[in-house]
Amino acid sequence: MDNQFFEQIIWGNTVKAYALFVGIILLGLLFKRFVSRFLSQLLFKLFRRFAEEVKMETFISLLLKPFEFFITLTSLYLAINQLRHPLEVAIFHYHKLEGKVKVLHEFTLGEFLDKAFLFLIILSFFWIILRIVDFVAHVFMYRAIKSENKADDQLVPFLKELFKFIIYFIGFFVLLGYVFEVNALSLITGLGIGGIAIALAAKESLENLIGSFTIFIDKPFTVGDLVKVDGVEGTIEKVGFRSTVLRSTDKTTIIIPNRAMIDGVLENLTRRNYRRVKFNIGITYETDSVMIKNIINEINDFLSQNPHTTDNSVTFDSFADSALNIQVLYLVENIEFNNYLKVKEEVNFKIIEIVQKHGSDFAYPTQRTVVADGPKKES
Repeated sequence: MDNQFFEQIIWGNTVKAYALFVGIILLGLLFKRFVSRFLSQLLFKLFRRFAEEVKMETFISLLLKPFEFFITLTSLYLAINQLRHPLEVAIFHYHKLEGKVKVLHEFTLGEFLDKAFLFLIILSFFWIILRIVDFVAHVFMYRAIKSENKADDQLVPFLKELFKFIIYFIGFFVLLGYVFEVNALSLITGLGIGGIAIALAAKESLENLIGSFTIFIDKPFTVGDLVKVDGVEGTIEKVGFRSTVLRSTDKTTIIIPNRAMIDGVLENLTRRNYRRVKFNIGITYETDSVMIKNIINEINDFLSQNPHTTDNSVTFDSFADSALNIQVLYLVENIEFNNYLKVKEEVNFKIIEIVQKHGSDFAYPTQRTVVADGPKKES
């Protein structure tokens, strides 16, 4: 009696087929997390010696979602294949040339689902490979951070992007070949003028790729260096496949194409030995020459004795409209930016103290109006 119940046909399928359909989906949903963790742990054994310093949970966290997606797809595919109806229903008909004869073929819903599942399964497979590349890059980056060589910090992200691009490229042609049944080699060789157009469109990307290789060969900077490129200043955070990422002093992310990094005027501010400081201070015209000389000498003495400044020069520079200009020039040893600002601040406060100590003051824009047969007015 039970067999008769399961063999009953409802809407083209047996009750047994529907039971298997529901059972496979439920099993897939219930055990996908467990199976995903098991497969991730199994795969991690291949990388155990390579990644001794990295926790297994890092590897599992990267591969958990791709494996879950793969298991869900496989469960759905196996479940749907238990059904006959409406998989055999034709969606459309088409003619296919077999030899010299055109033969009418029908494309069923089952064939469409087979293609769709194959497409998604290939995607999930390459997703797993990409996550493995992420993990390998993570291990190398961990080692690079520990090493003193900053070039490693720059090389690892670049190689990661390069390998991922190659995998994307291979995955694209695998999809064309297996899902859409396109001969990839014939497609490439048959592009003709279209291929030339694509090559021209990819010209800038190719230039950026060559620029990235030039950066790694010449090494004009490394990750963490403070650079200025055509007036744009920032700290190098990452050298990628196409562009370089900088972080400005106000924490803004700046992305510059690699081609511009090598073609433009680039200053590596980190590699300089000193930072140059140059400015004018304007003192009032009431200051006599003796006072000016004393102010200049004392500022020079202070800069000479300061352990963070060198090559100082303080001179009476010019007569301005409202002030006597004294030029202050000195170099600060290459220290952290915040400490550099502290040194400048210390010098500035000392200059204020010296100017006021000698009975002078800082000038500000003034105009003197002379009234005929009357007193002079100053504003």
